[in-house]
Amino acid sequence: MFAGLTELGISNGEDLKETLTNCTEPLKAIDQFQTENGILLPTLQSALPFLDLHGTPRLEFHQSVFDELRDKLMERVAAIAEGKDEDRYSKLEELLEKSFPLVKMPSIQPVVMQVLKHLPKVPEKKLKQVMADKELYKVCAVEVKRQIWQDNQALFGDEVSPLLKQYIVEKEAALFSSDLSILHNFFSPSPKTRRQGEVVQKLTQMIGKNVKLYDMVLQFLRTLFLRTRNVHYCTLRAELLMSLHDLDISEICLVDPCHKFTWCLDACIREKFVDAKRARELQGFLDGVKKGQEQVLGDLSMILCDPFASNTLVLSTVRNLQELLSQDALPRDSPDLLLLLRMLCLGQGAWDMIDSQVFKEPRLELEVVTRFLPAMMSIVVDDYTYTVEQKLPSEEKTSVAYPTTLPETFTKYLQENRVACEMGLYYVLHIAKQRNKNALQRLLPALVETHNDAAFGDIFLHLLTGHLTLLSDEFGSEEFCAAVFDGFLLTSCSSKENVHRHTLRLLNHLCVKVQPTVMETLVKTLEPPKQCSDPVKELYTQLTEKLEAQKKSPPEPEEPPSLDLGLHPITVPTTPTTPL
Repeated sequence: MFAGLTELGISNGEDLKETLTNCTEPLKAIDQFQTENGILLPTLQSALPFLDLHGTPRLEFHQSVFDELRDKLMERVAAIAEGKDEDRYSKLEELLEKSFPLVKMPSIQPVVMQVLKHLPKVPEKKLKQVMADKELYKVCAVEVKRQIWQDNQALFGDEVSPLLKQYIVEKEAALFSSDLSILHNFFSPSPKTRRQGEVVQKLTQMIGKNVKLYDMVLQFLRTLFLRTRNVHYCTLRAELLMSLHDLDISEICLVDPCHKFTWCLDACIREKFVDAKRARELQGFLDGVKKGQEQVLGDLSMILCDPFASNTLVLSTVRNLQELLSQDALPRDSPDLLLLLRMLCLGQGAWDMIDSQVFKEPRLELEVVTRFLPAMMSIVVDDYTYTVEQKLPSEEKTSVAYPTTLPETFTKYLQENRVACEMGLYYVLHIAKQRNKNALQRLLPALVETHNDAAFGDIFLHLLTGHLTLLSDEFGSEEFCAAVFDGFLLTSCSSKENVHRHTLRLLNHLCVKVQPTVMETLVKTLEPPKQCSDPVKELYTQLTEKLEAQKKSPPEPEEPPSLDLGLHPITVPTTPTTPL
């Protein structure tokens, strides 16, 4: 600190100490030191004794003047930087040279940092000095850090890594939320709300307008997606681009070839539906990938692999199939449906494409359209036929039982094709939303074996448990409980801890509806093994405590007691209503 003052030719405490050590008249020496190093304003000398009379220490006065001057200087630095003078940056560089030796002095440091912040290109030597000093690096503005990061990927990676971990933790926590609801689930927040999240905002600020840093973040996301297969990295890839779009950062949006595609898809996600107009736009972007630019498909596939994009595409597919049924049309005759399947296929193949570096659209298996979808539509027809049959007058009814088996093609493609599997799972959610108990009991056993165990993934189980709350009264039936628990969830509880956790989430929500004998068996079956994680143990404890509380609470009286307040009934004359 003192070395910096000496370098600038300013006396410091060491100089005063030396003067006092070697002088014969200390008071005169102090007076001279104050005159030489005080504020060089002749008219001030006569005013200072007045401060002495008021008991104001000289230090307090000089400190207040210093603070005022420092604030004015910082404002002036900002004004110079924002001005239009051609030599504005050379003025700031000159000021930096003069002030940088005092960068370790707490009172001067804000000025130096303000100058550094407003220089679009800080001299390399100064950047290295800031980077080498942990304390300086910590307090310098993000504008300066960007200049350090762009040539130091490892340091930037160290800054970004905790944010990426935080993002994944937050997404996974949302999937295990204790709040089970069809209205407030993982997919409820709008895209704009999601990108206001802390991590996306911090990353957006760290990147600023720096294309090099943006590319680095994308490379981190691709690498982590490859390493973990975690689809939440795909969500962050899209959210980050759209966050920069919201701020109108054209320097990045114009160079990212996925920008317009992501922007269009973002509008579809907001509406939770891909309409015909936007479908044509999306198709135009896909068809517009030129020869030699196929690598863009890797990023497009990541954006389509985002669960929020997949959710929108599959919901649109289910709605499309319903329309085809009402028109007596076949899936193969719908261009909109074929485009949705094409995008689903591209998103599902993201990991394989980035891993193999073979940037070519995966081909959708034709039989998904010609065999699987008709089989799925036949299940809808079976259900509709049975419903109509039940509504007929008793003399016209036939003894048709609800079908219990499924078309072989349907179960085969659930197991062998990932696009078919995704649609099959969403069809199960669709019938749960309709509170269709019969169809649900028919379909759940088929989910025990699905492509890559997709039915036991966190996203589907999160949605399914939320949708099952609509059928809460049905859990009073042993048959329905057997279909949900024995026929599906319990088949993987012991081998997959996440399934165990989702099952306990569901039971914590519905335990009052389940029959005591069934509940007793489930509690025994779901007792956590010693080596399981804390969240499973906590959920199990919550469940057992709820059941204990239920046993202890007195049964509600069948009829509430009447409150006789001693009031006499009053007869109110009825007014005849006039027919409309």
